[in-house]
Amino acid sequence: MGCEPPRRLERALGEMYGDAAAADWLAGLPGLTERALTAGDGLTAERVAAPGGRSSLVVLVRRADGTPAALKIAPPAARPDLERAALEHWNGWGAVRTLDAPGADASGAGASGPGASEPGAEDAAGGLLLERLHHEVSLRSLPEAKALLEAAGTVRRLWVEPPAGHGFETVAERTARQSAGMRAAAEADPELAPLVEAALAARAELVEGASELLLLHGNFRQSKVLSGERAPWLTVGPEPLVGERAYDLARLVRDRAEDLIAASGGPVTARRRVKKLAESLEVDQARLHGWTLFRAVESGTRALAEGRRQMGEVNLEFAGWL
Repeated sequence: MGCEPPRRLERALGEMYGDAAAADWLAGLPGLTERALTAGDGLTAERVAAPGGRSSLVVLVRRADGTPAALKIAPPAARPDLERAALEHWNGWGAVRTLDAPGADASGAGASGPGASEPGAEDAAGGLLLERLHHEVSLRSLPEAKALLEAAGTVRRLWVEPPAGHGFETVAERTARQSAGMRAAAEADPELAPLVEAALAARAELVEGASELLLLHGNFRQSKVLSGERAPWLTVGPEPLVGERAYDLARLVRDRAEDLIAASGGPVTARRRVKKLAESLEVDQARLHGWTLFRAVESGTRALAEGRRQMGEVNLEFAGWL
C-alpha cells in the first residue's frame, strides 16, 4: 500500500513548521509508516484516511485477528507522546482508546474510567495504534444545537485529575508561549493591537485567578468528536495540558464561526453560546468569555502568520464580537 499523504496534510505541515522542515519529515514518512506497521501486532494496511487531519497521517489498518484499527503517525513536534499519555489516562472514557497498551483490546472491554490501564511503551516509529472510529462522521454532521449538546456531554468526561508525575504543560505556560506570537502580530499590523491588548489583558487576569488543575483536551471542538462503535461519540486528537475547564470550553464556543459570520445575528449568537455553555457545564461565564476572546485572537493572529488569511480574519472578527 502506498502511503501518499493527503494534500491537506502537506499544506498544513508547511504552514505550521515551514516548508523545509515539513518536506524533511514527509520524505521520511514512508519509512516511518512501514516501521510502525511492522512493529505492530500483525497489522495490515488498508488505506490512508482522507482528507485526513492537519497534523498527522492516519492509516486505516487491520490487526492480525481482523479487527479494524487506525495507525496515527505524527511529527515529533506535535508531541504524540503527550497525546498517548492523555489517551491512556482517559482509557476510552470519552476518548478514542489506544490499542497497543498492555491489556488493551479492540473492544475496549474492561475500561471503567480514567486511568484503568497502565501506559504502554512508545513503539519504534512513534505511531499510535487506536480503535477505529468513523472518521468521516463528526459532530459537525449534526444540526448545531444537537452538536453542542453532544459536545458538552463528551468534553465533561475528559475533565479528570491528571496522572501523577505527568509531563503536561499548564494553561499558563502554553498561553505565555502563544502571547509572544500575538505581540509580534500586533507589532507587524498596528490595527490588530486593540484586540491583542484586550486578549492579553484578559489572559493576565484569568491566569492570576485560576484555581482548577484538571486534564484538558486542549483543542476540543466539534470536528474532534467522531462517531464510534463502543460509544456514540468519542474525542480524538488531544493537545493535552492541565488547567481550568473554561479554557478547554473556549474553543467550542467558536465552532462554525464561518457560519456565524455569514449570518445577520452572529454577534448575538456568539454571546448566547458563551452563556449557554457556561450554564450547562457549570463554568464561570466571565472566565469562559475571557478565554474565548484570548483563544480567538490567538488563533486569528497565528492563522495570519501562517498565510491562512481567510481563517485569520474569521477568527478575529469573531473575537471583535466579544
